[in-house]
Amino acid sequence: MSDLDLAALQQRLEEFAAARRWAPYHTPKNLAMALMVEASELAEIFQWLTPEESGAVMSDPDKAFRVRDEVADVLAYLLQLASACGVDVLAALADKMERNELRFPVPKHQG
Repeated sequence: MSDLDLAALQQRLEEFAAARRWAPYHTPKNLAMALMVEASELAEIFQWLTPEESGAVMSDPDKAFRVRDEVADVLAYLLQLASACGVDVLAALADKMERNELRFPVPKHQG
């Protein structure tokens, strides 16, 4: 992991878009749609692979590059969408995990 933080990355993304005059197009709707396109491009890498092949995808340098690149695109659009909507992604995830832990308790008897 790097020493980068989400707030710094979000600021960098906002500055990148502003410098290119893209900010007017970065509406929540457009960002959500772009996020879905990038998530689909990530899924495409794994489409039709067996579970074993998908587990080994990072051992292929070309596929590993594509996975990292698409993960970055997904995260970039997610962070931009969160900024546009005023969502603190870390707080939202922590809240969601608390609800999930209550909703899906650890089974008493694992088997």
